[in-house]
Amino acid sequence: MRPFNYSRADSPAAAAAQAAQVEGARFIAGGTNLLDLMKLDIETPLHLIDVNHLGLDQIEATPEGGLRIGALVRNTDLAADARVRKDYALLSRALLAGASGQLRNMATTAGNLLQRTRCPYFYDTHQACNKRNPGSGCAAIGGVSRQLGIIGVSDACIATHPSDMAIAMRALDAQIETVRPDGTTRSIAMADFHQLPGNTPNIETSLTPGEFITSVTLPAPLGGTHVYHKVRDRSSYAFALVSVGLILQKDGSGRVAVGGIAPKPWRVEAAEALLPQGAKAVSARLLDGATPTHDNQFKLTLVERTLGSVLAQARDQA
Repeated sequence: MRPFNYSRADSPAAAAAQAAQVEGARFIAGGTNLLDLMKLDIETPLHLIDVNHLGLDQIEATPEGGLRIGALVRNTDLAADARVRKDYALLSRALLAGASGQLRNMATTAGNLLQRTRCPYFYDTHQACNKRNPGSGCAAIGGVSRQLGIIGVSDACIATHPSDMAIAMRALDAQIETVRPDGTTRSIAMADFHQLPGNTPNIETSLTPGEFITSVTLPAPLGGTHVYHKVRDRSSYAFALVSVGLILQKDGSGRVAVGGIAPKPWRVEAAEALLPQGAKAVSARLLDGATPTHDNQFKLTLVERTLGSVLAQARDQA
């Protein structure tokens, strides 16, 4: 591991200001992804800013009837919160499908959103990767791509976003609240937070340098039946080949977000209007423009079949 400096921030604004002052600074909380990347020489921060003592570990009701989730709320606590389990069951189920109990005890809400791809070519520093080393090429294109993306990808990168929690947050229309180094704040829609790779796959979110996530807000509960299903190569501690998060209302309308297929949580609102027509119609619209490889073409069928299973389960529960 390379040498680095370490400091603690005493406020969110101070954390953002510190990060802006040192090029290559990183925030550290649970460290479940960042420390692994540092050990592998993929992330090489010159300065780590410890943000664990900022008090951002509470879940509070908002005046609008939703919830404000502090950036440092641990995944275990968020999944177990009675309000989340009752009104945002999709979020609780998605969290419990991710990682292991030990990791969920450490992983934070903000860190989960910011975790980086598990593309094997990104993790192998002997391979070309535009996300890790811009301009070096993408060894995944033409390589083994079974786990990788089929839509939203580009000629520069076909990696997928690994988060289960982010799938639920996208379906729930979460808002991400931040503070910038100058002390100003803003709210970013979950739909706009993660970026498609285009020609700059190293730019993964819409955060500006030094910008610090303080919380995630959920709107008032949607009701309906919530189902999250994750298809993977083994039953636990594995990332999704395909995951589907569904919120289905009694009138047949609903929301669908899909993971394991794109560089960001994949939701196409126009496809949701086709839910009464069934999984085939929804999947066709959801995956319009997909460019799978020979290795991962099976994901086109897997999305349709997984959505069909989830729809049947939701209708039975309703």
